[in-house]
Amino acid sequence: MTASVGSMTNRIGTLLVLGASGDLTGRLLLPGLAGLLASDRGRPLLLLGTGREEFTPAAWQKRVRDAFATAKVRGKLVTATAKQSRYVTADVTQALDLEKLLAECDGPPAIYFALPPAISAKVCHALRAVELPEGTILVMEKPFGVDEKSAAELNNLVRSLVPERQIFRVDHFLGRSDVLNVLGLRFANRLFEAVWNSQHVERIEIVYDEDLALEGRAGYYDHAGALIDMIQSHLLQVMALLMMEVPATLHEADLRDATAQVLRATRPYGDPVRYSRRARYTAGTLGRRKVPAYTKEEGVDAGRHTETLAEMTVEVRNWRWDGVPVTLRSGKALGTARKEAVITLKPVPHLPDGLKGAETPDTIVIGFKPPRIEFGLDVNGPGDPLALDEVKVVADFGTSELTAYGEVLGGVLDGDPLLSVRGDHAEACWRIVAPVLAAWRKDQVPMNTYPAGSTGPRGW
Repeated sequence: MTASVGSMTNRIGTLLVLGASGDLTGRLLLPGLAGLLASDRGRPLLLLGTGREEFTPAAWQKRVRDAFATAKVRGKLVTATAKQSRYVTADVTQALDLEKLLAECDGPPAIYFALPPAISAKVCHALRAVELPEGTILVMEKPFGVDEKSAAELNNLVRSLVPERQIFRVDHFLGRSDVLNVLGLRFANRLFEAVWNSQHVERIEIVYDEDLALEGRAGYYDHAGALIDMIQSHLLQVMALLMMEVPATLHEADLRDATAQVLRATRPYGDPVRYSRRARYTAGTLGRRKVPAYTKEEGVDAGRHTETLAEMTVEVRNWRWDGVPVTLRSGKALGTARKEAVITLKPVPHLPDGLKGAETPDTIVIGFKPPRIEFGLDVNGPGDPLALDEVKVVADFGTSELTAYGEVLGGVLDGDPLLSVRGDHAEACWRIVAPVLAAWRKDQVPMNTYPAGSTGPRGW
């Protein structure tokens, strides 16, 4: 049953975690909460965990303390939250159990779905028979649906429970300080806005290559693959921030309207068979560690043809960006971690006779990890003053004291959806990748291979 939007002036009093015994909760959510509690944004709240597993009060509080300890923070609020935290064994797909959980909450709850998508949908159906406290917030992890149609159906379902502004679809990339640095870089520096368009930009690449392999995530990853896990969600959101028009304010409505306009204008860059590539890793070495082929990893079904490296090229068909190819790429088990956006500028229209040497294109590189800004420029080199050399000018960005999940939870507990994905965003992202997914499922794009620890498939 619907909870009132007017209650957003009430601050959340309880973080109710569904699926609290899972890996996501212990590895990311609880450490992020500890960092938030230890910061100047921290405030008292009840942490309530639930799931089908049995926990004694002592065992649950030890789980919370151990997860908090990984954040390497201290403070009275951190200690008190762990000590007062409670766990209730429940079947969260049953309305009666959900009513009992909500009765345990102090103040308006934020219900965090640390659950598989299919279970989350069952919980939402059960919540329709429950009177939700005024101001309830629903926090949902990706993937949000499995295609555009299912995302729209899930949107309609959760909107029948609470208004859109009380729905937080988590994309932790939007909580990363290194991604949010894009906003300051673009909008506080006149230098960039002058060239931030198709008149000056030749192409854009957004890359998130990891030097980690599967790391025990087969249960989720083997059903998703690199395209859905990274490009369909995270990288399209980063692209929208990078390429949006200047919003009037950084209020959530203005910012999310601006990014929605980019996603609505985005299409595959021509034939998805020609402008997409996929691959998966074979046996190799990452650092000093030997890694088996992806198809030999525990929990992987080789018959699924899941890719561990995905690349697709899109274009944003609007006045600012028409004709500029944007390549999105992400992969696992690569020899070098590369996490950055590269904006390549067009060549100058004319180079005076007499200047000689490398005429490499100017580039603007926005590094996500480590956070940095880098310019690649042609300048007069030493010796011959008319000979050009390429130089790199690098500056480091500041970093947030909070992890990405700490930033996201801060928005949740304050009732500010700025760092969450809006419903129309989720549907648009599925629409953008649908032609590529269809081509891959028909095996119209070959599955290349690359040894773990290499730079990727030969010829890419």
